[in-house]
This record gives sequence, C-alpha cells and structure tokens, in this order.
Amino acid sequence: MTLRIAINGYGRIGRCFLRALHESELGEELAVVAINEPADVESMAYLTRFDSTHGRFRGQVEVAGERLLIDGRPVAVSHATSPEAVDWAGLGVDLLVECSGRYGHRHELEAFLAAGCPRLLLSHPGNSASDVDRTIVFGLNQESLGADDRLVSAASCTTNAIVPVLDILDRAFGIEHGLMTTLHSVMNDQPLIDGYHHADLRRTRSAMQSMIPVSTGLARGVERLLPQLAGRVQAKAIRVPVVNVSAIDLVVTLARPATAAAVNACLRHEGEAIYGGRLAYSGDPHASIDFNHSAHSAIVDTSQTRMSGERLANLLVWFDNEWGFANRMVELAAHWRGCMGRGA
Repeated sequence: MTLRIAINGYGRIGRCFLRALHESELGEELAVVAINEPADVESMAYLTRFDSTHGRFRGQVEVAGERLLIDGRPVAVSHATSPEAVDWAGLGVDLLVECSGRYGHRHELEAFLAAGCPRLLLSHPGNSASDVDRTIVFGLNQESLGADDRLVSAASCTTNAIVPVLDILDRAFGIEHGLMTTLHSVMNDQPLIDGYHHADLRRTRSAMQSMIPVSTGLARGVERLLPQLAGRVQAKAIRVPVVNVSAIDLVVTLARPATAAAVNACLRHEGEAIYGGRLAYSGDPHASIDFNHSAHSAIVDTSQTRMSGERLANLLVWFDNEWGFANRMVELAAHWRGCMGRGA
C-alpha cells in the first residue's frame, strides 16, 4: 500500500520534503498527493523547479489548473489558512506532513484530525512534550512509534544533529554537563535589511550583515529525548549570514577520562553501528558549503575534536539543516507506514 501524503506549508522544509522523497528510493511506498499553501500554484511550481540552495528539481513539474503535476502524477493544491478549511478526508490522505511551523499546541493539531487527517507528522517540536503523542529522532527511538500514534514530531534539525552525538558520548563515557552553541544559517523570520520584522529586536536586524544571537529550545529538545541529561545541558544559538548548512559547537564534561582519538573512534564506530551512517564523520579541512545537500543528520568534524585535560571535550558537528532533516522526515514517514500495517 502506498502511503498518501499531504504537505501543509510549502516553504523551505515542505519543498525539501517533496524533493527528498523524489530523490529517495521510497517513491513506491510514499506519494505526495496534496499540498496546502497560501501562495499561488504558479509560484509553487516555479519554486519546486528551481532552488537557489539545492539546484534544479530532478524531474518534471507542470501546472494543470489548480494542480501540480510531478513527473505526470497529479498533486491537488489548496490555499487554505486554517486546518478545517481543507477536505483532507476527501483527498484520501493517510498522513499530513505539517511544515508551516504555525501549530504546536495539541488543540491546534487536533483541528487537523477533526478535519479528516488521520495522522500528523510535524517538522518542528510540539510546544510541550504532552502536545504530541511522540517525538522521534530517527536512529534513536523510531521503534517506539506505534500504529495508534496520531500526532508525532520529528523534533528539529538541531535536535536530530546533536542527539546522536550526545547519546553515543553518554553511553561510552558518561556526560556530566554539556554546553551547545548552534551556528545556524539564516531563516525566513529574519529580514534582508533592518526592519520592523519581529518582536525579538535582534531579529529586526539584517540577516546577511551580522551574526545574531537568537533564542533556542535545543536544550529542552535534548532533554525530551535523552531524559537522563535533564538539567545537565544548556544551549544558545547564533544565526550566521550563510543561506544553508549549520554547525554545533559542543562542550561536554565527561564522567570518565578520554582522549580526542578515543572520542573520534567511538563516534565513528557507533555512528555506523547505532545510527546506520546517519551520523557521519570526516577529518578533511572543511568549510560549511561542503555539506550542502548532505542527507546525514550530522557530520562530526574529527579534525576539530579537542580535549582540555582528560574529561573536558570540545567537538564541532556540521549539518545541512534543510536537507538532512527533510530526509529524516521521509524515513520517519516510511517507518510509520510500516507501523500502520502492523497495527490496528
């Protein structure tokens, strides 16, 4: 059975999800059949075909009335601004991928269920752990997903990047405390030039002219997935003027002594053994652009691993915050499809 998927919100992650599915081997298992997006269909088609970050779409995109044709397959298009304004049941949707980022409370998400969506996969965390049935980082806890789950979050790009690293380090050496600084590429909530754009005054400043500290919920996201680290990790974030690819500078106090070589070897081995290669590594002299369109959740830069004494470790973790995360969402949708087949 092919899982019929709708996308709500066809921005950066919505379009990357469709592209990642198109480039994956899961096209026979998953099919995008509907997209809800306020923009007009001609603009949607154009931004599907051409992308300044990820290049041209590897297929055909056409407009047929109020539908898109992706390699000849019809995709229904609607332009509603509320969950209940779309006849999701009439579209025969099995799963809605919520990529607008506008909905995080359970009552908001349940409005989609009431309107005919049987299941939601969020491209962002729930506002609290109780707002969703489950939060999944693929490679860590996807086996906890069940057929009865209805509201599932794929966490965030930063959580998907750092949780595998923290999980492996905690298993191998123990983590007493951790500090994470995300150097994140610019996002659509920032203006190109200074303007009245956001309640956070820092985000009124030009995205491409400054490095800008912003708030982050990364520490809470880590604690939801690795509860043993609750109260022991903190995070901050700085937006940097690049259009894609981000990094996390991680400092951890280990419970047991280690060397830089031992830390790198552990991450290299366990990244493959536990996370199936979703956590990668490289010791080459990299710049961020090297990881554009990388499907990995994260890449540990082994050339940047440092130890101060025997227990204070500093690591640099790269990730394509768009493409890597979109690929995890595709994998999660496919895994959920398998759960549906086993469950009620």
